Amino acid sequence: MIEYLRRLQFERPWLFYVLMFVGFWLAFQLVLFVAGLVLGPFGLPSWAPLVLVLVVLVVIARRQQR
Repeated sequence: MIEYLRRLQFERPWLFYVLMFVGFWLAFQLVLFVAGLVLGPFGLPSWAPLVLVLVVLVVIARRQQR
């Protein structure tokens, strides 16, 4: 799979970037959906799952910089 993506990146970069964008968007939507399911019973506002996901992503990014 990785070899196919690397070959695609060199042969058709526009298709590679479109696939990467769609993949990241779908993954983000899935993470938001799961966060919404987990936080749903607590009666929090609708933007709470987004904030939770963004905070987790920032914490992960900061830990990787160390």
